[in-house]
Amino acid sequence: MSEPETSGTHPSQPRPVRLRDALLRARIEAADRTGVVVDLRDAEVARLEILNDALDPLFAQVPEQIDLFDRGISQGDTPRLWIDVVAHIMMGRDKRMYRFVQDTRFGRIVLAESHDTAVIVEAVTDYVARRMIEREHAMVVPPEPQAPAAEPPRRSRVWPFVFGFVLGAAALFGVAALAVLRSW
Repeated sequence: MSEPETSGTHPSQPRPVRLRDALLRARIEAADRTGVVVDLRDAEVARLEILNDALDPLFAQVPEQIDLFDRGISQGDTPRLWIDVVAHIMMGRDKRMYRFVQDTRFGRIVLAESHDTAVIVEAVTDYVARRMIEREHAMVVPPEPQAPAAEPPRRSRVWPFVFGFVLGAAALFGVAALAVLRSW
């Protein structure tokens, strides 16, 4: 820091520091820091826009009737390139590394992390393909279970037994009657 300025009349006495001057210096320092933060955020947004442009061919191939993906860059404290509701790309701590993450009910999962846009584009391509397959599986209506074929009605087993019993009794009666007629 610099030495406090002295007045011309008494060289040994420091000039009193005015609050207004201190506030002015603090505002200048804050503006310098804010300028650096804004520059970093602008650089993050620029890198996310470059990646967004690299993803254009991929999303051009997604059929229009599939509305799973809502791609866009959100501005905020942490700029993000959203792929869908649960997956986005943000810059890593060094502000040069892309981090592709997915929010789940168990927390955030890092799907890919790289300095290279091609690696992230490949990871997003795999993610989009998996999401489209999941959608297809969810949209398939399972066939309704068919009612089992009606079995023919079961016949009662009592009537054949009764018929057999009566027929057997008649046969025995006939044999007994025949035996009596022969013996006469």
